[in-house]
Amino acid sequence: MANPRTLDKRRKSVRNIKKITRTMELIATARFKQAMDRASAATAFTSRITQLVKDLTAADLQFEHPLLEKRDSKKKAVLLVLTSNRGLCGGFNGNICRAAFPRLAELQAEYDEVELRISGKKGIAIFRIQRKRTADVSYLQFEDKPKYEEVEPIAVELLDAFQSHEIDRLDVAYMKFVSSSRQEPCLETLLPLGSLEGADAEGSAPSESKGSMYEFIPSAESILEEVVPTSFKVKLFKCFLDAAVCEQIARMVAMKAATENANDLIKFLSREYNRARQGRITNEIMEIIGGVEALASS
Repeated sequence: MANPRTLDKRRKSVRNIKKITRTMELIATARFKQAMDRASAATAFTSRITQLVKDLTAADLQFEHPLLEKRDSKKKAVLLVLTSNRGLCGGFNGNICRAAFPRLAELQAEYDEVELRISGKKGIAIFRIQRKRTADVSYLQFEDKPKYEEVEPIAVELLDAFQSHEIDRLDVAYMKFVSSSRQEPCLETLLPLGSLEGADAEGSAPSESKGSMYEFIPSAESILEEVVPTSFKVKLFKCFLDAAVCEQIARMVAMKAATENANDLIKFLSREYNRARQGRITNEIMEIIGGVEALASS
């Protein structure tokens, strides 16, 4: 029979864990709401600026931008994986890395050199343990509120490397935010930008004609020179925002499940404790009755 004191100690420890998981669930819920507001605002801005570039490139302009051209060169590719610095978020990091593993193998087979960049301690550990691959560049400064000022230097560095032909392709692996009940691992090729597909899918209206609906001052070329790099920057920033909001959703769900499991375990331990306590009381009563009978018979 189990010791009632041992069961009581275990029940108290589970109750303490329940308090922690419940608190973490509430914190993740609050952070999720803030992150979702920022991600929603960024989605509208990203889709609008992407549609703007599509409208400009749809005009009959003799204009080419290095970010839009497809490269035949296979010298170097970059894979950027966005994970979290902290755990206790279910399968968030594992799902992203499992989606990134095949893409890394694909790039290694296609390109002469592949540079692996990882944001988040958990992703760095997963690649090191499961693939024996260390990150060439790591970012540990991003938490639940990534700022544009933090992402922009990374975007500028990648833009400069692409335009100077140091890299030929950039892929990003992250958790895409679809809705509060749906998040999915996503792999996107951000460089080259190509035809900037996806603007219509994100809710923007398609262009009505091949002609331009804008008047350009001083010229369409000068506007595209500014807008195209900005489009890449906000796309990359949107990836970081999606990763942040999905992390909070995953942590919120994981901590809610942990709290519910703690409740079930507390109920089970309480029943076992009551049974053990009742059994011990019964044994003590039986010992007393046996002692009384022994005294009476003597």
